[in-house]
Amino acid sequence: MPVRNVTRGTFVADAVEVATGFWGTFRGLMGRAALPAGAGLWLPGTRSIHMMFMRFPIDCLFLGPASEDGSRTVRSMRRGLPPWRGVVWYVRGADGVIELPAGALERSGTQVGDQIVF
Repeated sequence: MPVRNVTRGTFVADAVEVATGFWGTFRGLMGRAALPAGAGLWLPGTRSIHMMFMRFPIDCLFLGPASEDGSRTVRSMRRGLPPWRGVVWYVRGADGVIELPAGALERSGTQVGDQIVF
C-alpha cells in the first residue's frame, strides 16, 4: 500500500507491507538483504525497534494513532539507523512504525508533526 505525507504533498513509500501477528512484527526486516527504494514495512502497535541482525541502514517513522479521517501524526523519526548498532527505545504516543530504506525521509521532506495517510 502507498504511504503519503499529506502535509508536504509527497509520497513516503509506494509499496508498504504490513507485518501481521507476533512473529511478523518480531522478525520485521531481519534476515533481508535489502529494502528496495519505494518499499517499507509497517509494524502496527510498535513503539520501539532494534537493528540486531539487520544488514542495511534504515529510516523509521513512528506514527500516532489514526484520527477520524485515517491520518496519523508523525511522533518521532530516525534517519540512517546503522545495522547491528541502532536502537530506538520507547517512543511516547507512537502506535506503530514504518521502516523505510535509508534516505526515504529526506526525499519526502517528512518532519515530526506531519500528517501521514496509508
